[in-house]
Amino acid sequence: MPSSPGTGTGTGTGTGPRARSAAPDLQQQQQQQQQQQQQQQQRRRLPIFQARGPLLAQLRGLDSAVLIGETGSGKTTQLPQYLYEAGIGRQGVIAVTQPRRVAAISLATRVSEEKRTRLGNLVGYTVRFDDVTSEATRIKFLTDGMLLREAVADPLLRRYSCVILDEAHERTVHTDVLFGVVKAAQKKRKELGKPPLKVIVMSATMDVDQFSQYFGGAPVLYLEGRQHPIQIFYTKQPQSDYLQAALVSVFQIHQEAPSSQDILVFLTGQEEIEAMSKTCRDIAKQLPDGCPPMVVLPLYASLPYSQQLRVFQGAPKGSRKVIISTNVAETSITIAGIKFVIDTGMVKARKYNPDSGLEVLAVQRVSKAQAWQRTGRAGREDSGSCYRLYTEEEFEKFDKMTVPEIQRCNLASVVLQLLALRIPNVLTFDFMSKPSPDHIQAAVDQLDLLGALDRKDEQLTLTPIGRKMAAFPLEPRFAKTILLSPKFHCTEEILTIISLLAVDSILYNPPARRDEVQAVRRKFISSEGDHITLLNVYRTFKSVGGSKEWCKENFVNGKNVSLAAEVRTQLRDICVKLSMPLESCRGDTGNVRRCLAHSLFMHAAELQPDGTYATVDSHQPVAIHPSSVLFHCKPACVTYNTLLHTNRCYMRDLCVVDADWLYDAAPEYFRRKLRAARN
Repeated sequence: MPSSPGTGTGTGTGTGPRARSAAPDLQQQQQQQQQQQQQQQQRRRLPIFQARGPLLAQLRGLDSAVLIGETGSGKTTQLPQYLYEAGIGRQGVIAVTQPRRVAAISLATRVSEEKRTRLGNLVGYTVRFDDVTSEATRIKFLTDGMLLREAVADPLLRRYSCVILDEAHERTVHTDVLFGVVKAAQKKRKELGKPPLKVIVMSATMDVDQFSQYFGGAPVLYLEGRQHPIQIFYTKQPQSDYLQAALVSVFQIHQEAPSSQDILVFLTGQEEIEAMSKTCRDIAKQLPDGCPPMVVLPLYASLPYSQQLRVFQGAPKGSRKVIISTNVAETSITIAGIKFVIDTGMVKARKYNPDSGLEVLAVQRVSKAQAWQRTGRAGREDSGSCYRLYTEEEFEKFDKMTVPEIQRCNLASVVLQLLALRIPNVLTFDFMSKPSPDHIQAAVDQLDLLGALDRKDEQLTLTPIGRKMAAFPLEPRFAKTILLSPKFHCTEEILTIISLLAVDSILYNPPARRDEVQAVRRKFISSEGDHITLLNVYRTFKSVGGSKEWCKENFVNGKNVSLAAEVRTQLRDICVKLSMPLESCRGDTGNVRRCLAHSLFMHAAELQPDGTYATVDSHQPVAIHPSSVLFHCKPACVTYNTLLHTNRCYMRDLCVVDADWLYDAAPEYFRRKLRAARN
């Protein structure tokens, strides 16, 4: 461990290299002290600082509380520190949950800086496939999914004395399950006479009655924010192309406003954001000399963390920062310098239809609550402006609140986790917003098909395979893929493929260099589909030692491949713990495809006589996504990972399979489907 400044371990006498480096060291120390003083001043200026005493006095005597604090009040970074400093929750760890890994990492980094401690000591974080904590950690930021995984091993959450459920209004599927798990742990600890568990729910929206009622009428505490006035502009006419409207708005502002005022644009997903970023950079280069330079920065959850960090850094003097983001920037993270927000009013959200079994990522309108969250980003440090690219009449028709994700997504992972938690009856679990019985039943049926469930007298329990599936931090079908792989002697290859799917795309596709990309990619492309193509890229990356030069020449995102390698190590460790044989099929990719067919049989599509595709189970018309290596091919039968719904339903991440393999994987399932089709 590096020694702290001023505690040098050497015995130097003032001569040689140590003496020569003293001046830069001193300079560095002075800079650090200056930074720390600035941070302390910033902390004192936060609205929560004034409320510190009364807030702690109230929280000390409460088991549960709901804290409403406007964006910018400082609640997320300061409250855990206040609780720790006041000795509240000192007997255990203070957990602060976040819906997104970006927020968990950046908040932990910020708080460790404020506490002047190395990240991973007093303050740490845990996100999927990345744990930066130690025995000394007392303030721990983690995604709600990770706290749920910990609850599987310890339903009483004994390590924790206080759980802060932050950004509760986002209502992600994990947050909603976590509400029930934390509530149950709190109650059980009381009954068993264990040290109490303090639960603090934090939200930025005022619609909190539901949270308060759910936690037994928990008192609602209000924290004044530091919101500056924001001017809101609507369009006069509805916009048919929100991307074009956003582009026009960016350059109107850019040509009129001072360069020190930055712009935040909300779009729906990575491809849109990367395309818009490129267009902005191209146009900015051609502007007349009087226009300031433009620094265009994309921001989305799967962007490598080092690139996400760039949005928090100031632009060079005289330049304007334009951040093009998904709804990651709606809450949790504060980006300094934002004066203008451009809200397209659109978001990409998951929608699940239990009847057809289809889960699609669809672009849809935001709720009013989301629109206000986005608007608030413009008034964090000073007055600002929000350009809403929709009419006021359209806004009035938006839903008031976002529908909780738990009511619109596939619940297979949720049901698997609840059963791993030994919840006696999943159907009667204490959800804050109950999913429909159809959704739960569809999830139970899926897990049953994957061999994860035992049904006895209406009682559901996990089979030995189901228990093993719950050990992996993956969707049930991908966990099953790994567990099936020894049967096909291809565990090493399957681990690589699943790891590459768990991170963001390792292939970088700059639109301006499409022909060049296609030419260099040819050597990796497999006619057997995207999974085998990814496997080829990974194998070559490993054989060249992860060379940066090679990545650049082949348009491969080296950071994402390295991240996938870390994920692979962790998944492999789980396999070792489960005593699984780790074999490689070497060049026999047929076995890999058989394994994928046996686990992804519910996500399969067949070529129709007219040249289109339809899903095998529900006969939904689907098409191959242009990003797939199979885009210009017409294989008879494929499996896919996800469906993306834009102007039509696209399959992404495809693998060529044999229809017979699917039938072998689940004969009873396909017999039932055939009978239903005939009727």
